Amino acid sequence: MALWFPDWPVHAALLSGTTPVSGSDSAVVVAGSGTSCGKVKVCGPQARAVGIRRGMRLRQARAVCPGLIVFEDCPDRDARIFEPFVASVSGIAATVEVLRPGLIIVDAAAAGRYHGGEDAVAQQLIDSVGIAGVDCLVGIADEIPTALIAARVGAVVPAGGSRVFLAPRPIRLAAAEETLGCDPDVVTVLAELGVSTFGELAALPATAVTTRFGVPGEKLHRLACAESDRTVLVRQPTAPLQVAHRPDSPVGRIDEAAFLARSLATRLHGKLVSAGLCCQRLKVRATILVGGEESVLERIWHTREPLTEQATAERVRWQLDGWLTAQLAAGDGTEDTVDSGIVELVLEPIEVMLPEDEGLWAARGSDDGGARRVITRVQSILGMEAVLRPQLTGGRSPVERIRYVPVGEDRSATKDPRGRWPGMLPGPYPARRGGGPPNPDSGIRLVDAGGKGVRVTAEALLDRIPCTAYVGATRYRITGWAGPWPVDELWWEPESAHRCARMQIIAEAVSGCDDRAWLVVWGSGSWRIEASYR
Repeated sequence: MALWFPDWPVHAALLSGTTPVSGSDSAVVVAGSGTSCGKVKVCGPQARAVGIRRGMRLRQARAVCPGLIVFEDCPDRDARIFEPFVASVSGIAATVEVLRPGLIIVDAAAAGRYHGGEDAVAQQLIDSVGIAGVDCLVGIADEIPTALIAARVGAVVPAGGSRVFLAPRPIRLAAAEETLGCDPDVVTVLAELGVSTFGELAALPATAVTTRFGVPGEKLHRLACAESDRTVLVRQPTAPLQVAHRPDSPVGRIDEAAFLARSLATRLHGKLVSAGLCCQRLKVRATILVGGEESVLERIWHTREPLTEQATAERVRWQLDGWLTAQLAAGDGTEDTVDSGIVELVLEPIEVMLPEDEGLWAARGSDDGGARRVITRVQSILGMEAVLRPQLTGGRSPVERIRYVPVGEDRSATKDPRGRWPGMLPGPYPARRGGGPPNPDSGIRLVDAGGKGVRVTAEALLDRIPCTAYVGATRYRITGWAGPWPVDELWWEPESAHRCARMQIIAEAVSGCDDRAWLVVWGSGSWRIEASYR
């Protein structure tokens, strides 16, 4: 069973009372941060009623509604305000997991057996979190992903009917819920190809979807087919991985709790890295001293992707912030209380998994702090430009679409990487820049059947049919080509004025079985390889 609180960041901002809001009909939005800075992240019902939507620029939103109230994005606030709601649900259902602030999952079967049916427990849960102005929708299904989608329409899916329920639903619902971990770009491409519902996606062969879209496509296809092996019931790890800490004096200040969360998260991920594991379900257990009496509070955080050290520290900090805030609200409201606060904190991974892949910074979900320390050291000696990372930007050529920026610098792309550039080269894109690792800047010479060089005319046409390509000392027989396409941009810049046309070539080595495919550029009276397809 999934309990979904729509527009939770907006409700959390209003319930925090940091900014007075006059009237219940005020249009309220939460602004994005990071890459979404300057845009609407979440909008309330009144804001939607006047035409404001997610992703809209704040300037445009204020033009639509001059009286718009804008709150800054604050995940800590969202989690802190959400904690009393989770506590209310925990009083009714034993197995409760938080996917994110504003979304909870519960073992519906276990709670239903105790309270007399799933419908009865659903009504009790809605009543327990009922606050004027805050909606709560419930979805029940056999699988967690299906339950999350059912919650968005307030549906109870019969046992074994998940695939039938999903069939007419639009696949955009998968991209709307971030905890499902679906790639929005893949959803957009599928919609453009005419696959707009889960039923249409499930009807496609799984191998075809995976071949075309990779792991993101496989994840979407499994969701559409209602295939999931994860449940709310927890699986205990075989090795003891929990970490605990008892401070010398009770921790009653939120900033001290944040420091404690960070130190324990570092210790926990040190153990996980040593064991070669990642954590997807984390239990946070705190013993809190209030008025001389100790009480134990527990909460389970459930994530779709393996928890990183940073993500673990954030969730523990959010949880402790919520518990301490509730404690202060129940007490005299002061933080500096000697006989109250956290006296023990325990982090326990209750579901672990092997890393799915290896990357540049080690296993996914593991601690990459060692690599980052090395990078920082190299940059301190040789400068920031010594260590670069690729960044996707806009452009017509695949080479133009990649630029390199220093590691650690958050530079926004100067061009829209997803923009539709007129005349851009269609996919699939080449795998390597230049001629490949042996000789990235190697030239290429194209000749016809008589051995005469192939040139591009002023009308961007080939003056003769290419038959042979020479790359260094190797001779290739050209088996196919496409183009040429004229390149007429940035002609006023010296380095761009020499590029006249691009062409794709497929060739095979005259001696041996070496098939090649290149993207070549004509300019300054010669050809050169811009990118290689293998």
